[in-house]
Amino acid sequence: MKKLLNYLPFHFVGFLILGIYFQFFYQLWQFGFLYLITFNALILFFLLVVSNKKIITILCFFLFFFIGISSTYFNNDSNYSNYYQRHLKETSSLVLTINKVLKAGFYHDKYEVEIKQVGNVRTRGKVLLNILKDSTIPSLKVDELFSINSSFQELNPPLNPHQFNYKTYLEKQGIYQQLFLENKQIKRIGFQGFSLVGISAKFRDQIQESLKAHNFKADELAVINALLLGQRQDISKELIADYSRAGAVHILAVSGLHVGIILLILSWIFKPLERLKKGKFIKTILVVLFLWMFAFIAGLSASVVRAVTMFTFLAIGLSFQRKNIIEFSLISSMFFLLVFKPMFLFDVGFQLSYLAVFGIIWVQPRLYTIYKPRFKLVDKFWQLITVSFAAQIGILPLSLFYFHQFPSLFWLSNLIIIPFLGAILIGGIIIIFFSLLGVLPQILATLYGFVISSMNNFVGWISMQEQFLWKEISMSFLWMISLYLLIALGTRFLIDTSAKKLIYFLISIVIIQSIFVFETHQKKIKEEFIVFHKSRNSIIGIRTLGKLIVHHDIDSSIIQKSNFITSYRIAENVDQTFIKHIPAVFEYKKEQILIIDSLGVYPFKGVKKPIVVLQYSPKINLERLIKTIHPKQIIADGNNYKSYVKKWRVICEKQKTPFYYTGKNGAFIYDKE
Repeated sequence: MKKLLNYLPFHFVGFLILGIYFQFFYQLWQFGFLYLITFNALILFFLLVVSNKKIITILCFFLFFFIGISSTYFNNDSNYSNYYQRHLKETSSLVLTINKVLKAGFYHDKYEVEIKQVGNVRTRGKVLLNILKDSTIPSLKVDELFSINSSFQELNPPLNPHQFNYKTYLEKQGIYQQLFLENKQIKRIGFQGFSLVGISAKFRDQIQESLKAHNFKADELAVINALLLGQRQDISKELIADYSRAGAVHILAVSGLHVGIILLILSWIFKPLERLKKGKFIKTILVVLFLWMFAFIAGLSASVVRAVTMFTFLAIGLSFQRKNIIEFSLISSMFFLLVFKPMFLFDVGFQLSYLAVFGIIWVQPRLYTIYKPRFKLVDKFWQLITVSFAAQIGILPLSLFYFHQFPSLFWLSNLIIIPFLGAILIGGIIIIFFSLLGVLPQILATLYGFVISSMNNFVGWISMQEQFLWKEISMSFLWMISLYLLIALGTRFLIDTSAKKLIYFLISIVIIQSIFVFETHQKKIKEEFIVFHKSRNSIIGIRTLGKLIVHHDIDSSIIQKSNFITSYRIAENVDQTFIKHIPAVFEYKKEQILIIDSLGVYPFKGVKKPIVVLQYSPKINLERLIKTIHPKQIIADGNNYKSYVKKWRVICEKQKTPFYYTGKNGAFIYDKE
């Protein structure tokens, strides 16, 4: 680890990441491409003429910080003069092409599309396309061109606190708008030109069609598509949930695990070449070539390209056979990926992949020394267990931060499945090869399907052991960072059990304790009155003393499973109580909150400048209400008719009374100090 900390690209990656982060969230650079290139050139010039080592080091860090800024700026389509939004008009005709086929929703097929032309102007920029499902019309394909005359819609942010922010997720993919269309609104042009991704998609479609002819069950075919072709669209929610609860969801995504196993197999197959002159060089070329062939078959998706790039650097590094070459290769691959694709930084898969590998590199050797088996077979299993635990340690804080659960039987899933995953992958490649040639024996297909079903059944059995699944774990960002600090300093202490390293390790424990005390105090003192957004019902929450009291008018079994209530409770780490009753008046911090439902009945006496919540489209004279009780604010929740909301907004603007609609602005949160 010490050598890695002294490895300059390690520090360069750190400043590169800072540059990407600050440019994406704060838009530090807004002065155009020419000035940005000139500024970077000036830094390079000073690097060449300055001789002081300390100044050179500072300039290098500054340079890589601006490389991160530059990479993010150059990868943002909206910074270019031919960005499609700069040329849009109401009557514009647009030509688009399919970049990627996404997982379909309940009502719509979804695609990532590129805006190729607006009117007569060649443009750039991506949008999300939603097409109403129609089983009678073939779906669009990658690289297919089509034209439309339609207006764009803005992406919708989450309407309740702590829900998944799909808008922010898409913005990190460079997508800021979306389209909702029916098939009749699309004029297909055909295919113009080609791309590697498009060729890969066509080849993958051929494979899928050839596999369908061999009577695989739906779940079997879905898992085969995920394992070998990188396509998870057809996997049922239930099956994904099973793999997630069993701690084996990484098996369903073509990632570092799969590519790493293939690298080991290829290295073993081509090992005899090392006896030849320049055999190691030839072996490395062949291994890298086959890795990228696998990436092509798997669709060249972002996760596959990341994994294959990582292991390409690793394969090249291993050919040098130098100490710490694995760590240096991984750092170099991360640097390379982030320079060309800076938005990978915000991808959960990217983060988990590298953290898992670094966990294996740094933690596994220490775990392995705890026990030394006498027998080779036991030793292999012990290696596998320690690798699994080390990878889990590497990703644990981040997994808890994102997913709020920990499958404690992950080691059993990995212990049983991973030793056979190489054979499953090789078997799958053979199945695909024979099916494309049209000579796949049905008995072989049935046998492979049985293996996949057995894996699914085993994972399903693991997932049912719910007493070993720790769910709804609250993990703040500060907690996550402090845990990684604890892991890093703890590992350093295990490697070098000196007094200095012990002090650092103890300091990390004190930091975690301090964060725990601080967040516990904040939880207790934080108070909120919340009108949640719900389209057909009403939900009001009052948070005080670390507890959320939820007033509602929904069936009790449904409200307890409500995702946005659960998300709030986990993120804020509070207890909850449900009350199936919404009173007409709430008292909150000496403020009166008046609830007016469909009956339109409300008290006049004793009510002074309240906050008014309108529910279920009450037929009231809002102008008279405002003049009578002088409300501080009018809130319309999600179950009101939109026509009523529009009318109320106009009245409030006329009367100069603040108006708030949860269907547009999200949940109303009142936290008066």
